[in-house]
Amino acid sequence: MAFGTETVYGLGADATNDDAVAAIFAAKGRPRFNPLICHYPDADAAFAHAAATQTAHRLSAAFWPGPLTLVLPRGPGCPVSLLAGAGLPTLAVRVPAPEAARALLREAGRPVAAPSANRSGRISPTSAADVLTELGGAVAAVVDSGPCKVGVESTVLDLTGARPALLRPGGVTLEALEAAIGPVARDAGGGAIRSPGQLASHYAPSLPVRLHAVSVAPDEALLAFGPPLPGAGATFQLSEAADPAEAAARLFRGLHVLDAEARRLGLVRIAAMAVPEHGLGLAINDRLRRAAAARPAPG
Repeated sequence: MAFGTETVYGLGADATNDDAVAAIFAAKGRPRFNPLICHYPDADAAFAHAAATQTAHRLSAAFWPGPLTLVLPRGPGCPVSLLAGAGLPTLAVRVPAPEAARALLREAGRPVAAPSANRSGRISPTSAADVLTELGGAVAAVVDSGPCKVGVESTVLDLTGARPALLRPGGVTLEALEAAIGPVARDAGGGAIRSPGQLASHYAPSLPVRLHAVSVAPDEALLAFGPPLPGAGATFQLSEAADPAEAAARLFRGLHVLDAEARRLGLVRIAAMAVPEHGLGLAINDRLRRAAAARPAPG
């Protein structure tokens, strides 16, 4: 079943059931080395399964419910399927913000593994319609929770090392994290996948994406941020006022719309204007870089 959160729509299943978790990977075509995030109705429920540190308690008090995922050691007797964690000795946990999502989790009475409700590597869904377009008959039901307010996935912070490490920028900014707990290391990438959102190619439309556009050709669609560049074959405005929060909320919608419109018009690529690399711009640029990355060969 798919349901909405403040970040994106998730494809949810019982995280304690191996078959249910396997069905998520099958529906998405997701590599099984890519861990899933487990969703809980509150911090007490999350920390019953993940070994919380003092830092974890400080972060949960500051940012939960909200778009922050914590990677922690699995707790003793943790019932979550090892498949959900890709066989790692860690667990990625979060408490989503919308009351409707938390009510669903309370009713379920167990952790819900819920990656974005789209085919692996594709643009994340921020509406129920996006889910149906992407997954159609592969999902049993969709709870229409309206458009997602944050629009990019949760920030993922690894608390298993000597220093907190940012594995994925997202809806909680790096600046906010460091204000709460002090310096946060930046994951250099290139190693084993430790959390969702670390694949080099991800969040991708069917057309190629060109970054940092300062001009645009008639055979390109434009993802605009601030005053748009002239000459594009089609344009989607993330934020005319160059507001990163507005742009984050509209990012995946913009990629969906431009991908469809550009293909309809016979355009060859999507050109994306630059977004400043701070605040929510860090998360926006992370998604755009992965959308523009070389695609893995089929098969």
